[in-house]
Amino acid sequence: MYYVYLLRDINSKLYIGYSSDLKRRLKEHLQQKVYTTKRMTKPDLIYYEAYSNEDSAKIRERKLK
Repeated sequence: MYYVYLLRDINSKLYIGYSSDLKRRLKEHLQQKVYTTKRMTKPDLIYYEAYSNEDSAKIRERKLK
């Protein structure tokens, strides 16, 4: 299973990404281990979608961006 997700921080900055392990990836974002979201202040998961294959998730991520 693959997930496309949106994060938003307290300053309304948005981040869109995809992952095969959503819980692990969110933990990495919260621990500031992801370069692109390191400067976000308290990012929250505001939305996600599940896909059965990686290609579908990548396509949806690109459309949202």
